[in-house]
Amino acid sequence: MTTKKAGPVFPTKDEILAFIAQHDGNAGTREIARAWGLKNADRATLKTVLRELADEGRIEKYRKKMRRTGGLPPVVLAEVTGRDADGELIAVPAEWDEEESGPAPRIRIHVPRRARPAEIPGVGDRALVRTEEVDEEDGIRHRGRTIKVLDRNRHRALGVFRVLPDGGGRLVPVDKKSLGRELTIRPGDTLDAREGDLVAVDVQKHGRFGTTVAKVKERLGSLASERAVSLIAIHAHGIPHTFSKDVLAEAEDARPATLAGREDWREVPFVTIDPIDAKDHDDAVFARTDSAPDNPGGFVLDVAIADVAAYVRPGTAMDREALARGNSVYFPDRVVPMLPERISNDLCSLRPAEDRPALVARMVIGADGKKRSHTFHRVLMRSIARLHYGQAQAAIDGHPDETTKPLLPLVLQPLYDAYAALKRAREERSPLDLELPERKILLKPDFTVDRVVVPPRLDAHRLIEEFMILANVAAAETLEKAKTPLVYRVHDEPSIDKMTGLRDFLATLDITVPKAGALRPAQFNKILARVKGRDNEALVNEVVLRSQAQAEYAAENYGHFGLNLRRYAHFTSPIRRYADLIVHRALIRARKLGHDGLAESVDTAALAEVAAKISAAERRAMAAERETVDRLIAHHLADRVGATFSGRVGGVTRSGLFVRLDETGADGFVPAATLGRDYYRYEEAHHAMVGDATGESWRLGDPVTVKLVEAAPVAGALRFEIVSEGRRVETHGRRGSPRGRARTPRETASRTKPKRTAAARGRKKR
Repeated sequence: MTTKKAGPVFPTKDEILAFIAQHDGNAGTREIARAWGLKNADRATLKTVLRELADEGRIEKYRKKMRRTGGLPPVVLAEVTGRDADGELIAVPAEWDEEESGPAPRIRIHVPRRARPAEIPGVGDRALVRTEEVDEEDGIRHRGRTIKVLDRNRHRALGVFRVLPDGGGRLVPVDKKSLGRELTIRPGDTLDAREGDLVAVDVQKHGRFGTTVAKVKERLGSLASERAVSLIAIHAHGIPHTFSKDVLAEAEDARPATLAGREDWREVPFVTIDPIDAKDHDDAVFARTDSAPDNPGGFVLDVAIADVAAYVRPGTAMDREALARGNSVYFPDRVVPMLPERISNDLCSLRPAEDRPALVARMVIGADGKKRSHTFHRVLMRSIARLHYGQAQAAIDGHPDETTKPLLPLVLQPLYDAYAALKRAREERSPLDLELPERKILLKPDFTVDRVVVPPRLDAHRLIEEFMILANVAAAETLEKAKTPLVYRVHDEPSIDKMTGLRDFLATLDITVPKAGALRPAQFNKILARVKGRDNEALVNEVVLRSQAQAEYAAENYGHFGLNLRRYAHFTSPIRRYADLIVHRALIRARKLGHDGLAESVDTAALAEVAAKISAAERRAMAAERETVDRLIAHHLADRVGATFSGRVGGVTRSGLFVRLDETGADGFVPAATLGRDYYRYEEAHHAMVGDATGESWRLGDPVTVKLVEAAPVAGALRFEIVSEGRRVETHGRRGSPRGRARTPRETASRTKPKRTAAARGRKKR
C-alpha cells in the first residue's frame, strides 16, 4: 500500500508578512513560492493573496520585490531630524513621496561605541544609512547604521536682507519651512548689505526673547537682477557651485590624451549634433551601410563618447568633487557643471578638426532595426563638423547650408537611414510614448524673461536619442556579460496604489483597464492613442505621467519600465553625469582598455552607495531647476497683478486647484475657499472639485480663465482667482453626489470646509 505524498502547506497572510519583513526588499513572488514549495496553481493563488495584501495597504512593491508598507531599501539617504527621549538620533529618508507612500518612516540611528567623530552625524546632517527592520518601539521600526556623513549642517541660512533703522537688519529666509521665522542681524554684522540683497548668513545664537541672531557672511547680489534668482536655488539646495584650488589645479595640469594605448579612428567622419546653444559636445555619431552579405539592408553605427575617464581618475580631487555634485545643473541663466571647464569645455569637448580621446560603441543593426552585435573601442578621433539639430534637419529636408551640403550624401543621409531602421524596432518595442511638450525660457541680455517657447520636436532629436539609447543598452549588456559591477539606470513599474487610482480615473472616461496584473508600456500607449486629438488628451497624458514611478540609479537591475528595456545604463554623457563616468570605468576594466578603469576592489555594495548618492543629487538638481523657473516666471509676472490669463487645471487637492498658464507654463494656486459661493468637495477618483448645491466642478485638465492676485518672486509663488465658470455636473439622489453615485466613506470623511490658504508652490514635477 502506497501513501500519497502530502502537498505543500499554503502560508497564511501573517506568515507571508513575516517572511517579507525578514527579507525586506529581497522577497518577490518567486522567493516566497520557493520558501513554501509552491508551484503552478498555488503560485497563482499566491499572486492573488499578495494583491489582497497590497490592496489592504499592508505591503507595497519595490523594484519587483515586496516589502511591508512604509519599508525602506537596504541603503537610503537620510536626514537626521532630532533625538528621542534617550538621546538617540532619529532620521527620516531625505527623499520620500508622502503623497504616494504616506508619512516618512523614522529611523533610529545606531552609533557604535568606537565610532570616530567624523562618522557620527548630527541633527540637520545628511548621511547614507544602511537600514534594517526591527521590532517596533515608540512607533519606530527601522534601525540604521551610518555608512558615511555626506552633508554637515553648517547653520547657514539664505534670505533677503531688510534694513532696520538702528543700522542692523532682518533676514526674510527663502526656506521658511525650515527656519519658520525671520532672523535679526545686529549693526556691524551686516557686511554692508543693502535693502533687497540676497545674502547668506551664519546663525549665531538664540537671543533671550527667542530671537535668532545671525551674521551676514556673503552678499550674493541684489534681487533686482534676476541673475541672482538661480543663486537662491543653488544655495537653498546646497548645490556645490565653486571648485576648490585643488580641483582647478588638477584640471589645469591635465595634458591632452595621445594615441598611446588607443586605436586610431581619426579618419572616421564623425559629426556632433547638439542644441544650438550647447557649450560642450560629448557625443559624436557616424553610420554606414553594412557590407556584410549576411546583413542585407543593415547598418554599422558608431557612437563616440568623450573619454572623461582618461582625465578624471578615481580618488583624485576632481573625482571626489564630481561625485559630490553628481551631475551638472542647468538653469536658464547659467550652468553649474560637474567638472571644471578645462575638462568639460576643452579637453573632452569633441571639437571639429581636433584630436580627442573617446570610447566608441560600434553596433551592427539589421534592416529591422534590431541590434545584432556590438563592440567597444578606446580610440583617438577627430570630428569633422559641429551641427545643431535644426541645421541637420534642414539639410535632410532639402535645405542644406555651406556646412551640411558636402556632408549630406556620405554622412547625414546614412545617419537618417540608420535611424529609420531603429525607428521600426522602437515601434515594435513600444516604449511609453507620452505627449508632454517641453517649455524653454528665453532670457534678454539683462537676464530677465523675454518669452517662453516650446521648441519643435525634430527627427534630428529623435535620431540622437535612439542612437544614445542603443549605446546605453550595449554598455549594460557588455558589463553584465563580463560580470563587472555597474550602476544601472532603472525605472520601476507603477505601484499598485497608483494603478488603482489610474483605473478609477480612466473609468470616469469610460476607459476600462484590466484589474489583474500591471500594465505594460504598450497598453499605456493604446490608452494614449485612444484619446489622441480629443479634448481630454492633455488630461490623460498628465494622469498617466503621474502614475509612473521615478527613474533612479541602482547597483541592482530591475529594468527600465518606461523604455521597455530589460537592462539599461547611462554611458553617453560622462561630462555631466557621474553615473556615466562609472560605466566608462567599468567598460575599461571589463574590456581591458587601460589601467584607469574601475578598481577591482569596487563591488556592488560600494556602487549601491554611489547610486543612492547620485540619485539624490539628481532629484536635488531637478528641484533647483524647477524652483528657479518658478521664481523667474513670478518675477516676470509680478507687475501684471490684476491681469487675466488662460490656463488649465494642472492639479486638484482638497486645499484648492493648481492652474498652469498657457502662455508661460507657470503654475499658480487657487485656494478652495475662493472658488465660489458653493461648498466644493474633493472628488479623488474624478480629480475634481465639485459643488454640492450647483454641481459646478473643476477637473484636472479643464480650461480656465484666472486673474493673478498675488506674485511672490522670492518664493516663486503665484496666487490666482478663477473668473470663468466651471463645468456643470448633474446631481441626482443624495446631495452633491455626481451622476447619482453614492458617496464613499472616504468622500464623506473629506467633506470638511477647506481653510483659506496662502499662495502655494507649483505642482511637483514627476
